[in-house]
Amino acid sequence: MKKFAVKVEEGKEGRDGLPSVGPVYRNLIAEHAFPATDPALGTAWEMFRASVEKYPGNKMLGWREIINGKWGPYLWKSYEEVYEEVLHVGSALRAHGIEPGARVGIYGSNCPQWIVAMEACSAQSLICVPLYDTLGAGAINYIIDHAEVDFVFIQDRKVKELLNPECTHARRLKLVVCFSSMTEEEQNNAASIGVKSYSWNEFLEMGRKYPSDIVPPQPFNICTIMYTSGTSGDPKGVILTHENISTCIIGVDLFMEQFEDKMTINDVYISFLPLAHILDRMIEEYFFHKGASVGYYHGDINGLRDDLMELRPTFLAGVPRVFERIHEGVLIALQELNPRRRKIFDLLYRYKLYWMKLGYKQKNASPLADLLAFRKVKNRLGGRIRLIVSGGAPLGSEIEEFLRVTSCAFVVQGYGLTESCGLATLGFPDEMCMMGTVGSAFVYTEIRLEEVPEMGYDPLGDPPRGEICIKGRTAFAGYYKNPELTREVLRDGWFHTGDIGEMLPNGVVKIIDRKKNLIKLSQGEYVALEYLEKVYGITPIVEDIWVYGDSFKSMLVAVVVPNQDSIKKWAEQNGHKHSFLELCSLNPLQDYILLQLKLTAERNKLRRFEHIRGVIVEPNPLDTEKDLVTATLKKKRDNLHKRYKAKIDDLYQKLAGNK
Repeated sequence: MKKFAVKVEEGKEGRDGLPSVGPVYRNLIAEHAFPATDPALGTAWEMFRASVEKYPGNKMLGWREIINGKWGPYLWKSYEEVYEEVLHVGSALRAHGIEPGARVGIYGSNCPQWIVAMEACSAQSLICVPLYDTLGAGAINYIIDHAEVDFVFIQDRKVKELLNPECTHARRLKLVVCFSSMTEEEQNNAASIGVKSYSWNEFLEMGRKYPSDIVPPQPFNICTIMYTSGTSGDPKGVILTHENISTCIIGVDLFMEQFEDKMTINDVYISFLPLAHILDRMIEEYFFHKGASVGYYHGDINGLRDDLMELRPTFLAGVPRVFERIHEGVLIALQELNPRRRKIFDLLYRYKLYWMKLGYKQKNASPLADLLAFRKVKNRLGGRIRLIVSGGAPLGSEIEEFLRVTSCAFVVQGYGLTESCGLATLGFPDEMCMMGTVGSAFVYTEIRLEEVPEMGYDPLGDPPRGEICIKGRTAFAGYYKNPELTREVLRDGWFHTGDIGEMLPNGVVKIIDRKKNLIKLSQGEYVALEYLEKVYGITPIVEDIWVYGDSFKSMLVAVVVPNQDSIKKWAEQNGHKHSFLELCSLNPLQDYILLQLKLTAERNKLRRFEHIRGVIVEPNPLDTEKDLVTATLKKKRDNLHKRYKAKIDDLYQKLAGNK
């Protein structure tokens, strides 16, 4: 059996009230010790500056502008041009009296100005504090106060939210710099609470007039305080140092050196995951380190397909929902083909999968199948994709297999948190044994499982299962101004993630559960709600789903947001001529959705008590504006229960009557 991790310490039986812990695993590269890092690249700033010196003329940041009412081609700034802007922005900040260690907020969608502001923070030893682009004034207000933010860079369409009277802590700000420019009314509103405001060009000009030397950070200095949204309570400020960031980048470099296919300066990443979150931030940092290019989506996720066609990226990263939508889109397209062409697609799929399972690389498994069928899937993603990475949550095996076969690209999963600087484990390309897993320990990470007795998970059992615990060179320094929570999750140097994993014999980790989202039904059976949402979420008719169970009930119910295209097709086939809103209230549609969920449950061999017995059809998305999900799309279960309690109670009454 091929091994992907090495055991460096044996597990220990629990005693004296302490839980059992499993063996400690490391990456094969780090068997005897973590690899040495380059002292000349010890900070995020040194990483960026080295790339500017090495790749001054390379395309670095790309964006689109509206031309004659339509989005035009990508425009680019080179590494040298970005560096010049970074120096000007840093100088302008210094001209306003900012001192090293001050906190600077960045609030807005991904764009070149976001990166320039971030790098200017590094240049002047300032602490970058991303403000959630996907949360409302409540979280913004909290973070500005908690992190003691005095300066904010902001997107024009977010100014209104920042200056909202409910965002009371905006009054503490000294300076607001808009990515473009603010309206006269917004400037007056800012002035009325004592806040200076500048357009982007005005601020750049100030930096040109009053140049200042840079104040480079040390590796131990804080690089960013990145707030993560909890499913309850206030956001937590994760402290990441420059050493955390630079070590993670070097670790990816060492990991990538193992493989035949190398990253080049011609690689292009499409950035649409929020820069306020660690996954996109670290991918972009790595691309900058390699002198490659990052192109930003134009701000509307529904128009992402157009950006893909225009940019033609080579690297795509997303959360499982992104890939589920790609899968759904291809399935819908297949349904429109005649039966003969559908059968050919299916035969080619199974043929290529057969050879991949025998160990052939995806590009060699069936070039004919790629040419006849799968290049069309690749073309939906721009036509040049070489690598697809899924993170943020486990990707369903059905979706992963589909992407591995049809995308004509490497497909890997990774696992990590803001607290691990984005990476704790990482999968290997072209290894079919990693299907459904998140890979093995990252280069600078140690990983072990810890017993969770109340859930029956034993890291010394067969199979070994328990809470995933990590430590290493990329682990965070603690939660900002929250020593109690820091002590709660960091014990004996190990960060307790709250995720339940299974350690496979080859040293690969599989995410199987979440520590806090297990419920017991009235018949005594335990149910993992997040796992079921992942399984049911691949049903083509489901856009989103929240599964609910009650310890006093024996059945599960769900709130389902249906996929509009699938519903319209169902309506046409069944002679219903109603609006989408009206369709969602029809009993026949509820029955049809239940049937589709049942088929998914049977296909995935769910146990009978894991089947959904009743649904509430919700025409509107479960989104952050209603405070029903976090910024990373994790369900806020308490808030969802409050919102749907009356309907859930009625549904259970109805199910009891039918029984």
